[in-house]
Amino acid sequence: MDLTVVVVLVIALALFFDFTNGFHDTANAMATPIATGALKPKVAVALAAVLNLVGAFLSTEVAKTISGGLIKEGDGGVQILPEMIFAGLIGAIVWNLLTWLFGLPSSSSHALFGGLIGAAVVGAGFGVVDYSVLVSKVILPALVAPLVAGLVAFVATRLAYAITRMPSDSTQSGVRGRFRYGQIFSSSLVALAHGTNDAQKTMGVITLTLIASGLQPTGSGPEFWVIITCALAIALGTYMGGWRIIRTLGAGLTEVKPAQGFAAETSTAATILASSHLGFALSTTQVASGSVIGSGLGRKGASVRWRTAGRIGLGWLMTLPASAIVGALAALVVGIGPVGLVIDLVAGVAVIVTIFVISRRNNVDSKNALSEVDAATIAVRTPKATRRKRKAVK
Repeated sequence: MDLTVVVVLVIALALFFDFTNGFHDTANAMATPIATGALKPKVAVALAAVLNLVGAFLSTEVAKTISGGLIKEGDGGVQILPEMIFAGLIGAIVWNLLTWLFGLPSSSSHALFGGLIGAAVVGAGFGVVDYSVLVSKVILPALVAPLVAGLVAFVATRLAYAITRMPSDSTQSGVRGRFRYGQIFSSSLVALAHGTNDAQKTMGVITLTLIASGLQPTGSGPEFWVIITCALAIALGTYMGGWRIIRTLGAGLTEVKPAQGFAAETSTAATILASSHLGFALSTTQVASGSVIGSGLGRKGASVRWRTAGRIGLGWLMTLPASAIVGALAALVVGIGPVGLVIDLVAGVAVIVTIFVISRRNNVDSKNALSEVDAATIAVRTPKATRRKRKAVK
């Protein structure tokens, strides 16, 4: 198959992944402000879309990690073919949409990394992956960042409640309720941070494709047109597709208070922005979930539902290897030749269409459309939930 056709297909598929990333992760930024009434749903999603667009232009360090770090470059450039990158994207998109459909806690970012690594290993062997970059820029940040964000959110929540401590409950409630207005700023900061980190991953994939096909010099960063198209794709996905997740916000987030939401969002944004500057390819889902759990624990009398938190963690751990397996299978099919590429394309489109058809037929409820951040909130047993449980036992 003509190289130009393959490159165009890869770019189109990468932009579609960027779109799915947008609607998959909308709730990361806007879950808590909608739950506390700080923003109306339509306004929140539109604001997130605009700030995702803006954030994509602020840095390209994460894109360089993917285009020039994760996959090794040899004397002749990147050691994998565009066809393998195509297969990796198939793995990422399929896993991303499956987890969206069934409400499984997952990371769009790790789905992308897993798909690319699985396909690269099949196409060029285990030596093609730079494991030092994988560990230092992907795995370690994935383990450390949620803990750091959670700790910061915990401390911030404790400070917020301490500063606003009043003798009168009604006065106390009114003062803390003003954090709702601060959430407009903090949630906007999260949306901006999401654009600086997640949109860049697709920029990196497209740049990697152009380098692998000889259309761009080895070691170079994303072209301006790549930045623009990726920014538009993630912004459009954020605006168009987040409703399936956002409709479930009332279930798990009803006990999130404005002070908690403000603390969680601020710590999430700070962690992601700092990591983007350093080139760490974070999962915004994991960071936001860590912040929500930390802020929940910051409320006096709260405790962790460890079983629920364990299920969330298991979903995170599954994503990278599962998408790597799907990417590897797609790469094996691509190895057949041009016919394999067509088979992958047809099969991928069929799976995508099937998932969307099923999503329209099934009712949205807490079992099949629970957002990752929403799931994190129910991993914390708040004082109100504890009192309800005690009454039920009595």
